Amino acid sequence: MGTAINELCKKRPNASELLHSKLGVLELKTPLTVASGTFDLENLEFFDPACLGAFVCKTITRLPKKGNPPPRLYETEAGLLNSIGLQNPGLDAFIAEKLPVYREQLRMPLIVSVSGSSIAEFAEMIEKLEACAGISGYEINISCPNVENEGIAFGVSSEIVYQLVHRLSALTQRELCIKLSPNVSDIAEIARAAEAGKASSIALINSIYGMAIDYRTGKSRIKKGVAGYTGIGIKPVALALTHKAAEAVKIPILAMGGIYTWQDALEFIWAGASAIALGTANFINPLAAPELIMGLGEFLLERQLSISEIRGKVVI
Repeated sequence: MGTAINELCKKRPNASELLHSKLGVLELKTPLTVASGTFDLENLEFFDPACLGAFVCKTITRLPKKGNPPPRLYETEAGLLNSIGLQNPGLDAFIAEKLPVYREQLRMPLIVSVSGSSIAEFAEMIEKLEACAGISGYEINISCPNVENEGIAFGVSSEIVYQLVHRLSALTQRELCIKLSPNVSDIAEIARAAEAGKASSIALINSIYGMAIDYRTGKSRIKKGVAGYTGIGIKPVALALTHKAAEAVKIPILAMGGIYTWQDALEFIWAGASAIALGTANFINPLAAPELIMGLGEFLLERQLSISEIRGKVVI
């Protein structure tokens, strides 16, 4: 694909200004990032890293996690089922081994995705990461079970979301992006709770519930049965929830869920997103990111528009 940003700038010197966006305290050269767990440094060998406005790493937990037993991935008719189980080396190993590599190789803001089982555990992780250089912000995964609340996921309770975000926002001046679960009755209520707790942005949607069964044997395609469902099939759900959240809050939104092309990205920007993340698309097309930026840039150049001019301007 070559250097997509440079190709655009040849056509118009200030083309990069059209792609500029902001996610909370972060200035983004492009509105594009990647969904946690779907992308790592080796992917950047396929295209110009300048296509990405930020880099989101795989979710880290305080202690190492082996993840779920296989089979834990299954491609459906319209998307992907996954039950990885947050497999990761743990916070200390991430700080000692992975973070220095990111710091050396990345030339864009690094957003560290974290997950915890209690408010205290989340706070402990953020406090440790605050002592580390090279981090621009945090993605707080609140779809995980909360042991302080009988195992109910953080993200389904607006009061717990507020308490968590309020605690974490007092610990950092870095970007604090709260990743919302779609598996709730009212996404607007949860978004407002995150904003009230002083989140600087929200991300949505995380995966929805899904399942696949071998019709011949009756056996689940995923070892744990119910899994996370991502990909093109959830795009209408993600788009609707992005729109609802954008109507409910003033803080920026990082949208994800079924985004494959620049046309998809534009739909989410019209719905109210300030930035968008590619997830499952990265498994299908290693050039999805530069193709998206080229298409989005060409559209904006042709219409003489910027992202800020169309964000949230969907016509109902």
